[in-house]
Amino acid sequence: MDNSYADRTWPSADGLTLHFRDYGEANDRPPVICLHGLTRNARDFEDLAQHIAAQGWRVIVPDMRGRGDSEYASDPATYALPTYVGDLMALLAQEGIDRFVSIGTSMGGLMTMILATLQPDRLAGVVLNDIGPVLETGGLDAIKGYVGQGRSYPTWMHAARALEEVHKANFPRFDTLQWIAMAKRGMVLASSGRIVFDYDMKIAEPILAADSNAVPPDLWPAFEALGGRPVLLLRGGISPLLSAEAFAEMKARMPDAQAVTVPDIGHAPTLDEPEARAAIDALLARIA
Repeated sequence: MDNSYADRTWPSADGLTLHFRDYGEANDRPPVICLHGLTRNARDFEDLAQHIAAQGWRVIVPDMRGRGDSEYASDPATYALPTYVGDLMALLAQEGIDRFVSIGTSMGGLMTMILATLQPDRLAGVVLNDIGPVLETGGLDAIKGYVGQGRSYPTWMHAARALEEVHKANFPRFDTLQWIAMAKRGMVLASSGRIVFDYDMKIAEPILAADSNAVPPDLWPAFEALGGRPVLLLRGGISPLLSAEAFAEMKARMPDAQAVTVPDIGHAPTLDEPEARAAIDALLARIA
């Protein structure tokens, strides 16, 4: 398998230099774009991207602003879904991409739904990974409890153990090597010699400043805008963010979608699980 990718950049409308990994070669197929979650980055998809690229697809994996090798924003208010979608559209424009397959985990799935309301014809196929129109308050509160805290660790083992303390309920079967791998995807060795999370801590500011009593937006129209194309709905079997009831409603409203539950995983499946990988392969086989 060819594991190589090119490190490339694109400019945002407000002047940031943003980074993406570019796997494979452009061809007649629409490219696959993998969109990560709130505190994550392009490394989350490194195994999946290699797997898909080996099947002849071009795979693009951006670091959204404030994550990974993309620049941090001077204005924390721009750490918001509309800006992320604008950044994605700037990437599409630079690369001349009319249609693509979106694989969106958590925040990346929300970005995909928003794009579907704006330019639905851009989407040749969609994977929503443990995200939907209705999110559980408990799951959201858990995210608020750890995002933006800026902790650092002396070794990768310390970092892995800290992740396990926070996320063990979501990945009850992970062993030590898997926790270390998760740490190395989400963290980096800083110039101080400490291991730190690989995102701008200020991404938390708009989230924590939001009115917790406000009525959440109705995202069902955005979800239903995904219809008319191959769609894969994935849910972690023990997800605290996307309930089984909400997942069942998603399936009811989009009966043509493939729906797969990944057992013994919470938020969110890594997409390296056999059930998730097979379902993604099946979706891609349906796309011209």
